[in-house]
Amino acid sequence: MAKLFRAAIMGPPGSGKGTISKRIAESFGLQYLSSGHYLRESIVANTEAGVLVRSYVERSLLVPDHVMTRLMLPRLEQLIGHSWLLDGFPRTLAQAQALNNLCQLDLVISLNIPYETLKDRLSDRWIHPASGRVYNMGFNPPKVKGKDDITGEPLIQHDDDKPEALMARLRHYKDVAKPVIALYKSQGVLHSFSGTETDRIWPYINSLLSTKIHTQPSGAFQTHTP
Repeated sequence: MAKLFRAAIMGPPGSGKGTISKRIAESFGLQYLSSGHYLRESIVANTEAGVLVRSYVERSLLVPDHVMTRLMLPRLEQLIGHSWLLDGFPRTLAQAQALNNLCQLDLVISLNIPYETLKDRLSDRWIHPASGRVYNMGFNPPKVKGKDDITGEPLIQHDDDKPEALMARLRHYKDVAKPVIALYKSQGVLHSFSGTETDRIWPYINSLLSTKIHTQPSGAFQTHTP
């Protein structure tokens, strides 16, 4: 049996985490675990954690550490015999420490993307609220302008994706991510990648993972996203 491999990906809003995560899942047979998907799923299922999550989301507040760990750790315990890639968790040092108590990560990918690139990407970003599907008018537009490809429902642009709010979001991300990055750096599992284009960053990530994971047969992965 192949050795289990657990990884996480970090990066500011608009850094391309979702795109790169799906490529990793498809190429290396890792289950893609999106915290955003689990947040939406818990709200729809109206679980105890979901009720807590909704109370924060409806007020446009960040979901606090104790709620995130209560939501995520039981899911990860259920996948104890699987290899996976986490996107969106852990975001904070408290979340990272809670995850450390459950399992040790083999690899953490940190994406460093210039502010101007993030601003350009997010100004073109539109979202289907119910599923979390993301479109970009520059390189991944919907088939029908303003409509989700699958449901046909309207797309929205988040106020916090607009340039005036983006700087505050990036500053917050850096403040929160700094101790998490320091932790994983001290554990020797952090690998940082910089650039302005996902397609140019991807070969380096692909090469790194190729040295760390034995490629599994096509179709050996599951994606835990809509």
